[in-house]
This record gives sequence, structure tokens and C-alpha cells, in this order.
Amino acid sequence: MGDTQDWAAGPGAAERARSVLAAAWSCAVTADGAREEYVGAHTVTGDGRVLLDVPEDSALSAAALCAPRGEPTAVLEFADVAPVPVRRRIRARLWLSGRLSGRGGRLLFQPTRVVLRRPSGAVLIDPAEYADARPDPLAVAEAHLLTHLADSHPDAVERLTRLVPPQSLHAVTRVTPLALDRHGLTLRIERARAHGDVRLTFHTPADDVGQLTERMHALLTQAGAGCPRSLQRHRADGDR
Repeated sequence: MGDTQDWAAGPGAAERARSVLAAAWSCAVTADGAREEYVGAHTVTGDGRVLLDVPEDSALSAAALCAPRGEPTAVLEFADVAPVPVRRRIRARLWLSGRLSGRGGRLLFQPTRVVLRRPSGAVLIDPAEYADARPDPLAVAEAHLLTHLADSHPDAVERLTRLVPPQSLHAVTRVTPLALDRHGLTLRIERARAHGDVRLTFHTPADDVGQLTERMHALLTQAGAGCPRSLQRHRADGDR
């Protein structure tokens, strides 16, 4: 298994892009040759436009004021970082190209080009499809849910490995929850010098945390029905 991720039965590219945007806390903005990074300075409208609250003396504000038509072009970059420490922690990057304009003391960014890069490659998303998409209902809660699963329920994570094909667990050193959305849970399988990801799909999508609890219990029940396979045993097998 290589450094790839199986997104079968997962969110489409437009939904994934909106999820990255919804969960991101920081962004980098490039306009008029200047690049600035902001933390907690953006909000998102229902159709995917971005409102930026930046200092008046920032290069970005200066670019907006000095643009010939008052609407400079800009590129916004967002990184989707796994909340649990793993190798290659960046799960995706989102680039939005478009124009800036003033709105009530803030800057309004209108995307005209949307590019999402995941481990499987980059996808150019139609701006209208992006505007119509909605973020995954678990996107904002995902970081808390994954860290809670990893920190408080390692026994459940190990039990879920019973759903992973045995060949994918050869010489495993650690299994960590990597991603979560309404369609399923992705586990990161780490070895001494390599890693790969395995997708565990829910029987039906979960539209809120309450439904997610039921879907996770269903996965654990399914895992309990199989033959127990201890991570310690697989570690030992990989060392032979």
C-alpha cells in the first residue's frame, strides 16, 4: 500500500473544498506581489465567498486601495491539516483565485477559479459547483472528534483494524484516525519507513454527531464479529 488515500464513498471535490474552507482557521493571501498570512481573519458566506478582516496598514489593504479598478486579483490558500500527528500531515490544499472588493470595512473575495489538491492529485472545480456545494456536516467538529477518538479510545481504534485487510497491516507500527466525514472514517497505517490509508465506510451517511455515534457503533459491532487481530501480534509478525 503506497502513499495514497481511498476516497471511495466519500465527499466529492466541491464538497471537500467547502469542508476545507469551513474548518480552516488560517489562510495565506497573495495579491499584487505581496503574500500575507492571517489567523482567524476570515469568514465564509453561504455561496463560498470569503470575507477578510485585515489591518488597514496591511499590504492586502494597500493592494485593494491602489488597484486600478479597486478590485485586485488575489489567491487564497488554505491547508487541511490532520488534527492527529501523523506523517505527511497535510491532507489537502485549497487554492482560490479571484477578485477582492471592499465591503463594510472588510474585503470580500469572489472566487473565479477553485483548485483542490489531494494525495490523488489536483482537481479543478467549476466555480458554480463550488458555490452550490455545502461543507460536510461534520467538518467543523472533525478535529475534536478525531483527537478524542485517538486520545481517549485507542482500544476502539485497534478494534477497527479488524476491518482492515490483513495484508494492509503487515509490519504495522501504528494505526491512527486520519480523517472523518459523513461517509466514513479513514485510518492511517504507519510502518517503519512507509504509510498508507484505509477507508472504513459507514452503512449510510451521518448528518450530525448523533448519527455519527450510531455509525461508529455499527463499525465497532462489525469489527467485533470478525476474528480478533491484535496490533501487537501484527507487529511481531512483521519483525520475523
